[in-house]
Amino acid sequence: MQAAGLLLTWVLLRPASTQQCHPSSPGSILRFTDTHAEIRVPALHRVPSSLDPLYSLVRHYLDLIQQNPLPTELLRAALNDPSSVRTSQVVQYELGYVICAAVSLLFTVTVPVAGLCFCYCRSQQRCGGRLRAHRRSLGCRRRCLLICLSITSLIILTSAICALVTNQRVKEQMEPGLGAVPDTLRTLRQHIANVPQGVQMVVDQFEVPRQQIISDLAGVSRSVGLSIHAQLKAMTYTALADLKDRAGDLQTSLHHLQILDKTVRVLTAARAELEPVLREQRQRVVALLDDPRCTSCASILGRAQSLELGADYSKVPSVEKVLKTLAGLPRSDFAEMIRQGNGTFNSIPELAVERMAQVIQELQEEMTKVSEKVQSIADGFPLPDYTWHVSEALLKAENRSQPFLREVERFEWYRWIMGMALCSIILLITACNVVGMALGTYGLSKREDPSDYECRGEAGAKFLMVGVGLGFLFSWLLILLVFATFLVGGNIQTLVCRNWVNQEIYKFIDTPGNLPPSMNLTRQLNLRRDSNLSTTYRECKSGAGLWEVLQLEKSYNLDEHLKTPKYTANFQKRLGDFTTHLGDVRLLRSEGRQDLETFARSGVDEVDYGRFQEEMKIPVVQTSLPGLARSLEGLQKMQRNGTVAGRLATEAQALWQMQNSTVQTQEALVVKLGESIRFLSQLAPHLQERVKTTLATTASVEAQLPLQAQQILRQEIGCFTRKELRYFAQYLHWVGHTLREDVASCQPLATALDNGRVILCDRIADPWNAFWFSLGCCTFFLIPNIIFAIRLTKHFRPIRNRLISTGSEETCPFHIPRVTALKL
Repeated sequence: MQAAGLLLTWVLLRPASTQQCHPSSPGSILRFTDTHAEIRVPALHRVPSSLDPLYSLVRHYLDLIQQNPLPTELLRAALNDPSSVRTSQVVQYELGYVICAAVSLLFTVTVPVAGLCFCYCRSQQRCGGRLRAHRRSLGCRRRCLLICLSITSLIILTSAICALVTNQRVKEQMEPGLGAVPDTLRTLRQHIANVPQGVQMVVDQFEVPRQQIISDLAGVSRSVGLSIHAQLKAMTYTALADLKDRAGDLQTSLHHLQILDKTVRVLTAARAELEPVLREQRQRVVALLDDPRCTSCASILGRAQSLELGADYSKVPSVEKVLKTLAGLPRSDFAEMIRQGNGTFNSIPELAVERMAQVIQELQEEMTKVSEKVQSIADGFPLPDYTWHVSEALLKAENRSQPFLREVERFEWYRWIMGMALCSIILLITACNVVGMALGTYGLSKREDPSDYECRGEAGAKFLMVGVGLGFLFSWLLILLVFATFLVGGNIQTLVCRNWVNQEIYKFIDTPGNLPPSMNLTRQLNLRRDSNLSTTYRECKSGAGLWEVLQLEKSYNLDEHLKTPKYTANFQKRLGDFTTHLGDVRLLRSEGRQDLETFARSGVDEVDYGRFQEEMKIPVVQTSLPGLARSLEGLQKMQRNGTVAGRLATEAQALWQMQNSTVQTQEALVVKLGESIRFLSQLAPHLQERVKTTLATTASVEAQLPLQAQQILRQEIGCFTRKELRYFAQYLHWVGHTLREDVASCQPLATALDNGRVILCDRIADPWNAFWFSLGCCTFFLIPNIIFAIRLTKHFRPIRNRLISTGSEETCPFHIPRVTALKL
């Protein structure tokens, strides 16, 4: 039991383990307003298309045409001294395009000339007429021509559809693409011009953490008090409950000791009074039962002779000394003492609010000073004095681009109209081919004799000749449009886009001497002297700020201005230096302690309560008076002598009266005595240990409460400090992120360059080049289309002469004047 008491004391009084701070609630994450959403350059990306395989094929074809790298020497000479550029240099670089130009020129001349020759021959009826004789191989030849013309028509039709689609796509992308140029330049100027306003808006967002911190400060004192109360209440309430139990033991023990002493005295006096009466009664009953006249009385004579007193409480230990020691106890009001201790402990939250009021007011004033420090971020931001170069360059580029873009848009309209017209003509040629082949084939199937005239076959032949005529007539326009768009689009792809993707353009611009002084971008944009366009582009793309890429009078390090200790040092110091006493609770005053100590050494635990219990096992009278009285009443009924029977009844009545008046009263006192004995006997073995444990627990709790309350106070203030510092850190991190990647970011410059490449190369150049490539396929396949159509036309017209030779397919050498052939 002693070991258990020590263990309980250690559990109650051991120092509180370090408590973890409360986990951050969703409310601990600050939400800031997007301050710059209306001034942004949206990033454009290449959109996957079903025409991507065609775009890839065209790019590979252009790579084959132009295998030369970026002509840095030629470009340097053209930019710095245009008169020094030699034609041979241009031809050498553009050799692939020169060859294509020669082919186009040859096509432009040859096909129309061939068409004129064909027209002349037709006028002389020397070509494109009818077959002169029928041969057995004509059917095979006709089928081959049909197949070849069908294939070329299908290729032309597919290419024409691709040309129509890409032509329309160029138109759809050109207008928004051209409009995006001034819009992007204007957005960049607005972005740079609004940097001071954006920085001020970012600084103004400090109101979010400031209000949150002030709100937290308003409730931190009560929160600290409640935390101290919650963590210490188990220990305190257990000590108070233990003290209440000991006070109850003291009062209850004193009550039972008084009962025990009084009851023993009463029982002793009652025994002295009962002894002579019982002796006289025994003598009368024995004399009566011994009378010869008493019939069958000898059977209970022995019981009557043993009628004598039992328990003698004069032999039990006296408790007068114990009562004398406990006289006047308790001297203190334990109930009031416990109530006061409980009230003092429960008032810790209110006491914390009172004690922390001054430091909270100081912290709220400190937040005003922090706001002034945060304002210095906007006041010291260096960009407004150094961005006018960039703004001026962007404005100049915007103004100069407007006339050029309008001209491009006008020429694009002409190109689209011509492309649609020529594609329509190609579709008309294809339709003539399809209708001609269909009518011609149908006419052949209805013709019984090859030399017979058949209107549908003749119509099919005419449709084919119309297609041939359209091909001869518009071929030179087609090849001119193909070459013009090929020359522009091909050079854009090979000279600009290809070198833009592999960064060769940036390297050319960065190389000193390549650009004339008037085009020195580093100076015009006021970039850092140790930087160049490639470095600036990479830094901007990775999220650098404008102040990190511009040339400033002195370097500006944003991270130095966003270090948390710069703004939180005083705030943190005031909280760290705060201390107060919140655990001064008096659980047991000296009078109460003396009462418990007196109770412990009173000797209550030294009384031999076993002696009382042994005496209580002995009845008040050795022989049962009710049993003896009933036996006398039974003998009365058996007597024949009336005198003896009357005396037996009188003695039985006397025994009943003695039982009911005296013995039962003493037995009731014995029962009452037993209750007190049981309580005291159970309390006695543990009294010393319980009182010592209570006194030790109470003293230790009183000593530990201030220490542990101070420890919890430091811990709660530390958790509160870290929580508020996280608000500062969140805000400052958001400021750095927002300034670098939004408000004062140079990333829009890199995004604008990337968007330019996407618009020019992916959205305009790709469908542009696919257009001339598809139209070129149509144009070049017109040559075999014309040849096959002319050859097939003869098969749809009636044959002039028909001979069938049994030996060979040679035509008869003599002329047959008749229209019909001989049947051999």
